[in-house]
Amino acid sequence: MKSAVENVNPTRVKLTVEVTADELKPSLDKAYRTIGAQVQVPGFRRGKVPQRIIDQRVGRGTVLQEAINEALPGFYSQAVSESSVKVLGQPEVEVTAVPETADGQLEFTAAVDVRPELSLPDFSTLEVTVDAVEVSDEDVDARLQSLRERFGSLVPVERAAAEGDVVSLDMTASIDGEEIETVTGHSYEVGSGQLLEGTDEAVTGLSKGDATTFTTVLAGGDRIGEEAEVALTVVSVKERELPDVDDDFVDMASEFDTVDELMADLRASAEQEAEFEQGVAARDKVLEALLEAVEVPVPDGVVETEVNQHLENEQRLEDDEHRAEVDVEARKALKAQLLLDAVAELEKVQIEQGELVEYIVAQAPRYGMEPQAFAQAMEQSGQLPAVVAEVGRRKALSIVLGKASVKDSSGETVDFGDDEQVDDADGQTSEPAGAAGDAEPQVAGEPDPVDADGQAPAGGAGEPAAKEEPAVKKAGAAKEPAAKKAAAAKEPAAKKEPAAKKAATKDPAEKDAVEKKAPAEKKAASAEKAPAEKKAPTAE
Repeated sequence: MKSAVENVNPTRVKLTVEVTADELKPSLDKAYRTIGAQVQVPGFRRGKVPQRIIDQRVGRGTVLQEAINEALPGFYSQAVSESSVKVLGQPEVEVTAVPETADGQLEFTAAVDVRPELSLPDFSTLEVTVDAVEVSDEDVDARLQSLRERFGSLVPVERAAAEGDVVSLDMTASIDGEEIETVTGHSYEVGSGQLLEGTDEAVTGLSKGDATTFTTVLAGGDRIGEEAEVALTVVSVKERELPDVDDDFVDMASEFDTVDELMADLRASAEQEAEFEQGVAARDKVLEALLEAVEVPVPDGVVETEVNQHLENEQRLEDDEHRAEVDVEARKALKAQLLLDAVAELEKVQIEQGELVEYIVAQAPRYGMEPQAFAQAMEQSGQLPAVVAEVGRRKALSIVLGKASVKDSSGETVDFGDDEQVDDADGQTSEPAGAAGDAEPQVAGEPDPVDADGQAPAGGAGEPAAKEEPAVKKAGAAKEPAAKKAAAAKEPAAKKEPAAKKAATKDPAEKDAVEKKAPAEKKAASAEKAPAEKKAPTAE
């Protein structure tokens, strides 16, 4: 087999392939056997029909078509391997010659998008500035308030609901008189914004037994995005009664004995979170600086495919304005991925099995799956190579961050080291936030979401296969009121890494999801004034 590569542009090549008769013969013989087993000719047993009779009965063209369709993928893959191009997406194949005679040869061309060759800078020349780590008394007080709320009690009140109260709601959503969804006894903190838009305004000012209706857009269920009328009834109103900050509270809520010890720990955890946020900012800015320093051509075909798939999943193919937004985000995301792939190749990034396990364990909860089931689904859907690529990009970005010059706003150098893995719990390391608040498009190389059967969900590429929420609930489960949470006993702490260094390995998307360190609790507190010995779920 002979093959040649023609560079059409920096992101597209045209492969010209010539296959000799001898190389095609195994596929041609197989085609004769396949067709021979399907046709019935008087005087011949099925599967024993001579080739010349098959040619007479079905035509040699049919046999050639069968042989070429069977052989072409293998010859294409061989040509790609021999040319050393890194393909993206599916090729456009054109058969230019078929073997009309016994010694004739098969010729075809394949135009395909490829990963461009990039010229990378010296990473040490990248310079970024981030905010200095600062923790105020207000930050510490906010953590203390959050801890008090976790150990507070909900007390029924006979008054109108106000912000911060916890109400129990019965809700029914209807469209044109048709009942779509009903929930009863849903516990909701007024002002949290965790239910449908308009819920807070509707509930505020209502007392126990009051009812009202409001119009909103459904955020979940089969009728997502449609306007519905929601009937709402307040079953109960409760206010949160917070414990006083004294040694008894400290003993109940933490492993410490005194208020001073608790406050010191709260300040330390606030500093750790600030360092984490500083690391996230540094990671983002380093990636931005790298993108500005490198010209990254983007294959239009890959972008168009991803944009169309994204819009088709949203049923918005005719929305030109949204198409433009998605196109911009898809190009930006693909640029980052191509760039980090080049860094990974330059730095000879190797992926360890433990790193893949960490990624899978972190990703599984996003799809409502256990890690083992998620791993099996990824394997069954053929997406493990994409997982490896994604983990490699994170490690590549971590390497760049470790070599770049990062200073805080006070001029101090911030050291993130050079051996940390960019590994977040919420994914999308190399992808910016989605356009205009919509789910961002997925681009080449990133694993598709999968369901428990190992298949891509109906939501399509780039759409998290999240557990479907009822229509009257907001996408993403509504948080339980803080007072209904309590803390579990603290386990022995593992050896800590510098918080800023750990933060650099996280993704911006995890900023809100990261578990914030709280003082370790020894005892549980009931939100409903239950007996003291009754333990409640973990606070985190």
